[in-house]
Amino acid sequence: MKEVRIYTDGACSGNQNDNNIGGWGAILEYGQYSKELHGGEVNTTNNRMELMALIEALSALKEKGLSIKIYADSSYLINCFKEKWYVKWQMNGWKTSSKAAVENKELWQKLIELMEDQEIQFYLVKGHVKESTLKSAYMKYIDHNGMISLEDFQYISAKNNRADELANVFIKENA
Repeated sequence: MKEVRIYTDGACSGNQNDNNIGGWGAILEYGQYSKELHGGEVNTTNNRMELMALIEALSALKEKGLSIKIYADSSYLINCFKEKWYVKWQMNGWKTSSKAAVENKELWQKLIELMEDQEIQFYLVKGHVKESTLKSAYMKYIDHNGMISLEDFQYISAKNNRADELANVFIKENA
């Protein structure tokens, strides 16, 4: 089975304000090949941009039946799939446990559709890791996702930092 790694991030300058700019970034890796994607929208939210990063990355794939590893710093995104929130939402007519409408329903539905016929694993990564925070971020990664080498973690962190840079391209271009 072919393995693809996807690193994503979303950003929003002025999140929660009526007028803001959001951006998303994603990196897809397959073997020695790598592809960077970015985009954004105005008057959005950080959570929407986190979801759009993964939607755009999965939409760029041309094949089904892939083994996909997704690395993101969004607990909103990762926990939804790891803890199967979306299954409960679907069973409850897209309502949360408190009976509120699920935010970003159309994006969650699109993600679920794009994930069909793919084997996907999700990994929560601390965002914006610097050399000074590397060891504590590494320990958090292990606690949440399981053991990997420090070298592999450094690589993943560098890619997630790059996805963050990509998420800010649209924001900088449209500020």
